[in-house]
Amino acid sequence: MEFKISRDFIAQIEQLISENREKELQDLLEDIHYADIAEIMGELDDSGAIYIFHILDSEKTAEILLEIDEEVREKILRELSSKEIAEELDELSTDDAADIIAELPQDRKEEVISELVDVEHAKDIVDLLRYDEDSAGGLMGKELVKVNENWNVLTCVKEMREQAVNVQRVHSIYVVDDENRLKGRLSLKDLLTTSTKTPIREVYIPKVDFVKVDTPDVEVARIMQKYDLEAIPVVDELGRLVGRITIDDIVDVIKEEADKDYQLAAGISQDVEADDSIIELTRARLPWLVLALLGGFISVRLLNTFSGAMDNHRELFFFTPLIAAMAGNVGVQSSAIIVQGLANNSISGSLWRRLIKEILLSLLNGSLLAIILIAGSHIILGVSYELGLTVSVSLVSVIIIASLIGTFIPIFLNRVGIDPALATGPFITTSNDICGILIYFTIAKLILGF
Repeated sequence: MEFKISRDFIAQIEQLISENREKELQDLLEDIHYADIAEIMGELDDSGAIYIFHILDSEKTAEILLEIDEEVREKILRELSSKEIAEELDELSTDDAADIIAELPQDRKEEVISELVDVEHAKDIVDLLRYDEDSAGGLMGKELVKVNENWNVLTCVKEMREQAVNVQRVHSIYVVDDENRLKGRLSLKDLLTTSTKTPIREVYIPKVDFVKVDTPDVEVARIMQKYDLEAIPVVDELGRLVGRITIDDIVDVIKEEADKDYQLAAGISQDVEADDSIIELTRARLPWLVLALLGGFISVRLLNTFSGAMDNHRELFFFTPLIAAMAGNVGVQSSAIIVQGLANNSISGSLWRRLIKEILLSLLNGSLLAIILIAGSHIILGVSYELGLTVSVSLVSVIIIASLIGTFIPIFLNRVGIDPALATGPFITTSNDICGILIYFTIAKLILGF
């Protein structure tokens, strides 16, 4: 059951801290999950968060370090000596320890690594630090269980027991050859039901999904989602087993990618948080706002070009926001579906086939909306059927063009190696606003003859 953090609970903790009642605070937090403690620390001021960190044992604080907000973690790490940080890292798996060390200044990295008690643990962390953080090598941990294909079942079980001591959770048993090249995986059922003298090479499963160290993290996430994997082995350029990636690391990747795409779709050009400074937020938002402003200038220029039409048919002006809004909405809908499909790797078939499908879909939706528009504009607004027909034909045309733009642009950006999430939001909305106004007045000119 999820622990609910109330304002009264935070006030109680703040009082215990202010009165320096360390033992009572330890008892209060003893049975609370480290993720909840990290959330509690996020509600306190810096001194309160650091106080809690110092009174808890390293087994719990090590996990808390992974969960707390980056800014709070940075402040806590500044308060700790290199030896104290090393003690925390000794409690963590290699991939998590490497992530924390990567956030330290270069001089402190070396100091912390030199203070690590477990030499093998330190070597593994150093090895992980050389990989790009957005690659499989940067995600993987060194903790895993592997057996040699030349061992028999009895030797295999003995070796597995020794290896499992350092592994928090055994997802799979990997089989390697004498050169440490990945050969397959071992079923626990086969291991338990096979004679102890049977060689592993006779019972292991040669088919195993794996990724290479330089595989992008989003590709790793896609593979693990597709095949519903809890863990996946990582091999180097020679096919040697060097680590494994577990589902908890992939959940973080999926979340980060979703946050990034959402921000891009909303017109925010870089990763930001609500608590970031005004300058950082401005840098993230301003580029797309400038684009929207330029698009607005173009729209104004187009309206000025058709000013004569509005002198003769003033009612045209009142339908301009409707046309622009429908163009933007349809474009965003189309692009959002395509971007989601590209992210999930579920877009199949030729581009032309998809565009034809969008035309038919837009024609159906546009026709239904046009009928509603003709009837509504005549009954409610009292405009002529001729003007209603003009607006309705424009609406159908705009919906078709907007859906084609919303479909084509993300696919095109994806093929040239640009994040298709850029196509949604302000980019599509602004471009379709301009196209919508141009199409609207062009059709009005043809029908009304001004």
